[in-house]
Amino acid sequence: MNKPETKKNKKILLLLFAVVIGLSSLVYTNILVKRLQIEEKQKIELRIEATKQLIKATDGEFIVFLFENIINNNDMATIIADSNNVVLHSRGLDTAKTFDATNEPNKQFDPNYFQAQLAIMKQQHDPIIYEVIPGEKQFIYYKDSSILMQLKIYPYIQLAIIAVFLFVSYLAFSASRKSEQNRVWVGLAKETAHQLGTPISSLLAWIEHLKLKISTQEISIVDEMENDVKKLEIVADRFSKIGSVPVLKPENVYETLERNIAYIKKRTSEKITLEINGDHTICAQLNASLFDWVIENLCNNAINAIGIQGAIKLSISQQKNKVFIDISDTGAGIPKSKFETIFEPGYTTRKRGWGLGLSLAKRIIENYHNGQIVVKESVLGKGSTFRITLYA
Repeated sequence: MNKPETKKNKKILLLLFAVVIGLSSLVYTNILVKRLQIEEKQKIELRIEATKQLIKATDGEFIVFLFENIINNNDMATIIADSNNVVLHSRGLDTAKTFDATNEPNKQFDPNYFQAQLAIMKQQHDPIIYEVIPGEKQFIYYKDSSILMQLKIYPYIQLAIIAVFLFVSYLAFSASRKSEQNRVWVGLAKETAHQLGTPISSLLAWIEHLKLKISTQEISIVDEMENDVKKLEIVADRFSKIGSVPVLKPENVYETLERNIAYIKKRTSEKITLEINGDHTICAQLNASLFDWVIENLCNNAINAIGIQGAIKLSISQQKNKVFIDISDTGAGIPKSKFETIFEPGYTTRKRGWGLGLSLAKRIIENYHNGQIVVKESVLGKGSTFRITLYA
């Protein structure tokens, strides 16, 4: 398993763990809510039964007093209605008040308000039915208590807090890891450039010495050696620029690609063809040294994906201020599920690969050129197309 996949699995496990905690809290709280609902109903039923017994011992004149002081001696909003939904008594709703300073009636005397509250109560609980006088049924409707309502929303608040905590933790962890990776990248790159400097200078001196000793027929071989050493010099220069702000300037895209392809063709099998199509006059804001690195990585990846025989095609197009470079190959293709993963450091399908080429290309295009690099399309067994977006 690749390192990016391992990290991805760890993130998924962490997320699942948080979800399990949140769901467990939600389930347990719902159990408590149901228990409290049962207890509240039992309390009201007990008070009603007590009221009935008291009414039997009286002449029924104290029903309002009993309702106010026994049935509703709690913080639940309660309504007593008859079989026609006419509100007889209420408690726990708006306080009684005839008119305020603006001469607007209070909701206590608004039938629509009471009917709306009655509808809400009907949705929450079935009514408790009792008879004050034999044959005359009355219905007690009630809302959940404020504590019960708070308890219902508590798990959702808890889930939201857990989600925010995970999000903030993830951002902090990602920022810390990215900062550490950047320091490692920059340090490694500059050290590599420094280490390459001395042997490259030495090789160039030895090549000049060989030119004085060899025949005219052998000079072409030495020239190619010199080209390779100069290429190493360019690579060292690229590494030395990592971590610094690159200078971008208008460059002819076709000529830049043509220069890279010419170098790659001499070091690639003749069975793999490379061609460039597009407008020869299109220019884009580039740092040529770093951009060459991207093209080399993409072309080398395409060559490895093709294997023995195939083709690589580079196409240039422009739309307003955006310049598009499509690099297509006839290689093995990439699964759609890996379109993002392949740009992560460490991901590779090669036994001896480091998995840094595409990651480096993405960093150069997005961080240094403010552009974009994506897998435009890919079909397994037929090939892939990468798209680079730059600005003119």
